[in-house]
Amino acid sequence: MSEHTREVIPVILISDKGQQDGKHTEKERYWTELGIEVIEAPLPTGDYILANDKVMDVIFRKEQRGIPVKKMDFLGTYNVTVDTKKDIQELVGNVCGKQHARFRDECILAQNNGIKLYVLVQNAGGLVKGTKDIYNPTIRTLEELHKWKNPRLFVMKRTNDVIGHYKSGNPIYRRTQRYPTATKGETLMKACMTMQEKYGVEFVFCHNRDQGEMVLELLQREGV
Repeated sequence: MSEHTREVIPVILISDKGQQDGKHTEKERYWTELGIEVIEAPLPTGDYILANDKVMDVIFRKEQRGIPVKKMDFLGTYNVTVDTKKDIQELVGNVCGKQHARFRDECILAQNNGIKLYVLVQNAGGLVKGTKDIYNPTIRTLEELHKWKNPRLFVMKRTNDVIGHYKSGNPIYRRTQRYPTATKGETLMKACMTMQEKYGVEFVFCHNRDQGEMVLELLQREGV
């Protein structure tokens, strides 16, 4: 952990209530070891924010009235948030896939309310599933994203075309890509750069083991 992060560790983090249970254990373990409390609440944009005075005032007032906090209650209480992605494949779905419209709306909501939105994508590189000698690097910056090889491009399917026979006499069928139009790294990189320019969102990458620390660092870049 950097010296800067150690000096200004927040007492409380707010985690979006919509996140899936059991998917963030490594980050949560890291924060627990630092003595950081994590409270769940519905957030209008992003997965994590710092619990500053305005945020805690919203929670306190709702508790006093005995009514649940709504996500839009937090608009105007914070100016930086981090949206975490479990891998680059999830990022593809948000930026180039079926989730694009929802993700774009979240970016615009943040932009319109003066909220700096960081999208933190964890990845670990390694052997591409289904291959023997094709590897992905660990992506550390958006500019490196063109190096990423989409595993879906290496998923093959059998066709009905017979291209030969085994010694046993059984036919050998031609194999072809199951997802030939799957998003390539360069395409994803350019799409992310376009979104950064249009909506002010910033894409950040880190190794899987560093995501907990990076969430804290990013939340503290803009202040509260």
